[in-house]
Amino acid sequence: MDGMRTLSVQYPGSIPAVMNVAPELFEEEARMAMAVKLFELGRLTSGQAAVMAGVPRAAFLLQCHRFGVFSAEWSDEELAHEFSTVL
Repeated sequence: MDGMRTLSVQYPGSIPAVMNVAPELFEEEARMAMAVKLFELGRLTSGQAAVMAGVPRAAFLLQCHRFGVFSAEWSDEELAHEFSTVL
């Protein structure tokens, strides 16, 4: 794996207070939001996004819904095939 780099984002110190959360929790959520958005745009795989968010892949996929993003999208054909044996 390539070496890890750091991205620094400045934000007003009042934001976590207004949100009534600790700064660490705000930063964790911001990292997750960025990773989820890049995953949604197809720029990152779920594994890459999980690394960026600092969580295991399964945890990342389970948290995508919090940001209004599906962790998996199936086409109509895929759904029909998957459920063809059930019907």
